[in-house]
Amino acid sequence: MFGEGNAASSVLGWISIACWIIVYSPQIIENYQIQSGEGLSLLFIYIWLLGDVCNLVGAVMAGLLPTVIILGVYYTVCDTILLCQVYYYRWKRQTGRQVLPGHIPGEVSEDTCLLAESRSVDPSERSEPSVTRIFVRYLAAVAFVSAAGVAAYFISNWLPNDDTAPLLPNKKLDWKIQVIGWTSATAYLGARLPQIVKNFKTRCEGLAPGLFVFSIMGNLTYTLSIIAASRNADYLIRNASWLAGSGLTVFLDILVLSQFFYYGFVSVQQGWIDRGCA
Repeated sequence: MFGEGNAASSVLGWISIACWIIVYSPQIIENYQIQSGEGLSLLFIYIWLLGDVCNLVGAVMAGLLPTVIILGVYYTVCDTILLCQVYYYRWKRQTGRQVLPGHIPGEVSEDTCLLAESRSVDPSERSEPSVTRIFVRYLAAVAFVSAAGVAAYFISNWLPNDDTAPLLPNKKLDWKIQVIGWTSATAYLGARLPQIVKNFKTRCEGLAPGLFVFSIMGNLTYTLSIIAASRNADYLIRNASWLAGSGLTVFLDILVLSQFFYYGFVSVQQGWIDRGCA
């Protein structure tokens, strides 16, 4: 048994699950609102999907709880939804069914200049929220998700048995599960690289920061939940792939958020320059 670390590990695990349940929502909503999925790198989605599939297979092979397996299926479905959005909105533009296609910088089309002119007619209609407002909005969302995770922990304790608590991979070292685990970890890490490269071209337009805010929080709490359960060397070795896949991905997601802040700052500076020259 892991002793006193059980409660902390369970709370962190529930918060992590709460984050992962909503992590895709900001991007799915963003794609719908702008009628485009071009802010996302297709390689990012495909490699992330590979990681989720490996994670699901590993959960099944390790005999984890049905709730964990259901979450794995949910992640895979959400990845598929993102892919479908990208291809669907591309199809709409190609067939002329989309009157005002969502334009992403670096994607030049005949409509680019016309769209730019129409957007400059009335800037108030496309006023962007301030950085402070965005920060407060996501801070409130993070607080709500954390509270939901803590509430889920207490609810699970009230149930007849505690079989609903998130279960960490804690079985004996199985090379098959380890191979799948490391493949999943590599996929999660590798998926961020093409997205980071694409952000230099698109300036993060069409990309929802919430996707990475909740990804950071979900990965961080999951990593801490493993460490809180036990610091035993054998236990950490068994869970090394999950630690690497979650812990190291946090740094890449922070890099993506840094791109958001950088390009947001550049846009503000450019706006000041444009107004000064007007």
